[in-house]
Amino acid sequence: MLHRGHCEKLQLLDTTACYSLDKSASERRAQYQIIDKEINPFVDKWEEEGQFPAHQVFKTLGKSGFLGVNKPTEYGGLGLDFSYSIAVAEELGNIHCGGVPMAIGVQADMATPALARFGSDELKREFLAPSIAGDVVACLGVSEPGAGSDVSSIKTNAVRKGDDYVVNGSKMWITSGCQADWMCLLANTSDGPSPHRNKSLLCLPMKLPGIHIAKKIDKMGMRSSDTAQIFFEDVRIPSKYLIGEEGMGFTYQMLQFQKERMWGVASNLIILENVIQETIDYTLQRKAFNHPILHNQTVHFRLAELATEVELLRSLLYRAVALYIHGNDVTKFASMAKLKAGRVAREVTDSCLQFWGGMGFTNEVLVSRMYRDLRLLSIGGGADEVMLSIICKYMNTLPKK
Repeated sequence: MLHRGHCEKLQLLDTTACYSLDKSASERRAQYQIIDKEINPFVDKWEEEGQFPAHQVFKTLGKSGFLGVNKPTEYGGLGLDFSYSIAVAEELGNIHCGGVPMAIGVQADMATPALARFGSDELKREFLAPSIAGDVVACLGVSEPGAGSDVSSIKTNAVRKGDDYVVNGSKMWITSGCQADWMCLLANTSDGPSPHRNKSLLCLPMKLPGIHIAKKIDKMGMRSSDTAQIFFEDVRIPSKYLIGEEGMGFTYQMLQFQKERMWGVASNLIILENVIQETIDYTLQRKAFNHPILHNQTVHFRLAELATEVELLRSLLYRAVALYIHGNDVTKFASMAKLKAGRVAREVTDSCLQFWGGMGFTNEVLVSRMYRDLRLLSIGGGADEVMLSIICKYMNTLPKK
């Protein structure tokens, strides 16, 4: 059971913006237990089926405190700061696929931050508390067929009619969309001229009339996580399901994206380290021309470079998190970390797969799966090009419109 006193202790050092990780062997075993016994033995099966049992896995995680680390205690959370969520995200990198950690991230730190921060008490008790407990599955409804990285261009509408909102439109690339019980939905709630001031976030129960799961998308990677295309046809929800203020949805979602991006970076650090270590182990025992592949300077030098890149990425992430929990705007650093994570992931998995030779081109090894899964890092949650535009904006080098 994950408790405040048993959590990984992250001591922030302001002068270096890094962490000191203090974790006993018993605490490490407690965190690994769920992964080793409840998740990893079934990952291959879930990958083949194209879906993992989210309700079952989330209930196990909820009982252990993993889904509400930085959420208020009155709704079942642990009330810790965001650095503890980052520690949990790192540990989830020991899962032998990318899809399950991604779905856990959506539940814990992508679909629920705005609700926890801006939602009414009634709304939090109805949607946040059961999400933290793992009793329900949450999803985030932002992307659309014609609006992925360009969030301001979404077309889904939620029109106020009496005491209800009536929702029409569609969402695309929705993680856990086939199994979700509720969606944190971004929709246009007015016809205002500013695309940044006419949107709102709403809690949308997913079993209502008019909600159609069009299909489960067949993806190249992240196969154990179901991803849906969803249509809304005159779906009515009470106006009390509005999160915070009407018209503030774009701003709220941009805040959620910062946590999403940092969480996403953290969840892939150990995955990348594991890919490098497995490559070391394999190239040490695999021989060519009478000596281990690892003994070629081009191989062990390249692996040293890759390990260095992962450590640099970790340091950048820790700096962003340190600034964030002290109340600073981390948009630039979170964007830099997200950009670097996608590129390092491609670099690590591509280089390591090459050293595995023909075996790396099979579905029997971790490096092959991660080569497919982690390619999403440069696309989902804001493409590389969007991250570059954000960074340029903060550098004052972005051309004015």
